[in-house]
Amino acid sequence: VVTLTVTDIYGNVSTCTTIVTVQDVTPPVIVCPADVIADTDPGICGAEVFFPDAIAADACGILSVVQTAGLPSGSIFPVGVSTVEFTATDVNGNSSVCSFTITITDNEAPMAVCQDITIQLDEFGDATITPADIDGGSSDNCAIDTITASQTVFDCSDVGANNITLTVTDIYGNVATCIAVVTVEDVTAPVAVCQNITVALDENGT
Repeated sequence: VVTLTVTDIYGNVSTCTTIVTVQDVTPPVIVCPADVIADTDPGICGAEVFFPDAIAADACGILSVVQTAGLPSGSIFPVGVSTVEFTATDVNGNSSVCSFTITITDNEAPMAVCQDITIQLDEFGDATITPADIDGGSSDNCAIDTITASQTVFDCSDVGANNITLTVTDIYGNVATCIAVVTVEDVTAPVAVCQNITVALDENGT
């Protein structure tokens, strides 16, 4: 309540009162932690990330600073970009929001595991394998996209031991290789075809 007093030049006085309502309409100032960029932790498709709370200031006073979006600090954040949001509220109900990003990149190569195999040529001299035949349990911290072999078709020229490269690529483009020995065997006997002939002895009886 404010009293207004008016006095004229002869000393007469009159007063009145008015109500002055003061409002706080200025939101607090809030500052989030810096963006985070990290590689995946070994063996998992993500990374454990810790971060501090946002910091806020206000002329009248801060009521609360709370995280309002995103995984909490100390969580395993997945590969990709995650957003974390904080909201600050002052004692008069004004609020401000800030956010930052956590970017996790998978740079971990798959684990390529080979197994040696022995195959036999068929009656036509051919044999075929698939990459799965020489895969001994390859794995990746996230997921495997493709598994390929450097050679899958064999013939008589490949009889014996052959070093075949197995290439494992994960869903984020990381690559690993290993060598499998594919032993090719020819187990088909030849076809013996006979024909009868007549010969004459020479003058020596031979």
